[in-house]
Amino acid sequence: MPAYKFEALDAAGKPKSGLLEADNARAARAQLRLQQLVPLDVTQVMSQAANTGSFRFGRRVFTSTSLAIWTRQLAGLVGSSLPLERALTALTDEAEDPRQRELLAHLRAEVNAGSPFARALASAPREFDDVYRAVVGAGEQSGQLGVVLDRLADDLEERQELKSKLIGAALYPAIVSLVAIVIVVFLVTYVVPQVASVFAGGKRALPFLTSAMLAISAFLRSWGWLLALAIGGAVGTLLWMRRNEAFRERFDAFWLTLPLVGRLSRGYNAARFAGTLAMLAGAGVPILKALQAAAETLSNRAMRADAMAALVQVREGAPLASALSGKRRFPGLLAMFARLGEQTGQLPVMLQRAANQLGTEVQRRALALATILEPLLIVVMGAVVMLIVLAVLLPIIQLNTWVK
Repeated sequence: MPAYKFEALDAAGKPKSGLLEADNARAARAQLRLQQLVPLDVTQVMSQAANTGSFRFGRRVFTSTSLAIWTRQLAGLVGSSLPLERALTALTDEAEDPRQRELLAHLRAEVNAGSPFARALASAPREFDDVYRAVVGAGEQSGQLGVVLDRLADDLEERQELKSKLIGAALYPAIVSLVAIVIVVFLVTYVVPQVASVFAGGKRALPFLTSAMLAISAFLRSWGWLLALAIGGAVGTLLWMRRNEAFRERFDAFWLTLPLVGRLSRGYNAARFAGTLAMLAGAGVPILKALQAAAETLSNRAMRADAMAALVQVREGAPLASALSGKRRFPGLLAMFARLGEQTGQLPVMLQRAANQLGTEVQRRALALATILEPLLIVVMGAVVMLIVLAVLLPIIQLNTWVK
């Protein structure tokens, strides 16, 4: 039965709202009247979502963190031998966000109507991606939904933890860089002209450093807006061109060749690919379907193209390790662990070990890079500020020399 969102008045005239399940809107209103409520508005949840785009095109109901928490809660309830419908009912009642409550009520209604849970999740593709639905579907078919959901929650939490650590490592250098740029622009465009203008009317030439700093200041004050516009236009053009798949694949391939960020990007994408493939294979998803789903999680289009090429080779009968070993963008560690997994019959376990090792290496490199960048940025900022201070002080020193 579909879920309906209602607004009604009780016998005392107080407004009430909530969710209920019924065959149609008329049956929903009849239920409200039996509860001594006067229905004001009754709307089917997913019909409203289809019209407003709230589930498909609007702001997501689940964030990455909240989805991991919700999956863990559902895994705990299902793993405790609680029927899926009752588990969804409990989570619906506990949900604080109205949009989340509506989505869960819809999922519960679909399950009550006899739909598999994976098919119910497919009605909200923005909230539950192909990998999520494939894992849930495999868990339902194997009769181990609780175990599979628990493994899925582990994967979501590990992925979120890795992403958070990478963002945390890049946050401090980004803030220092932004503050440094603001301070330097303020000094060059305001402080330097104010101080140096006192000496500009003299007959003697200003020091070279002061003259150069004044020239930079004049350029920024006159053409700074054009420079900012050009930078913004270049960034906007690059983002627009990245919508073209061919250009984006070439750009992502070039990105992987960069000295520091290229290795980080390759390691991050390889860890995500290996972890997703391990989870899907461990859940019983066929290897071809698992490879395709894992490839689609790669944000780097060049590595995604290599993964799809490996999929073609596996479909033609090649071992997974051989298919991956021929793709130089994937670390050799991944092919080595895949080979060990195929030889021992423990492919999911070995792929998960590869994902853990690659993720740990990415974290180590990111933290090492941040450790180097932090003092380097401070030194660079100090050097720039020192040049600006010297540009201001040199005319003063020169004036004292003239007086003597």
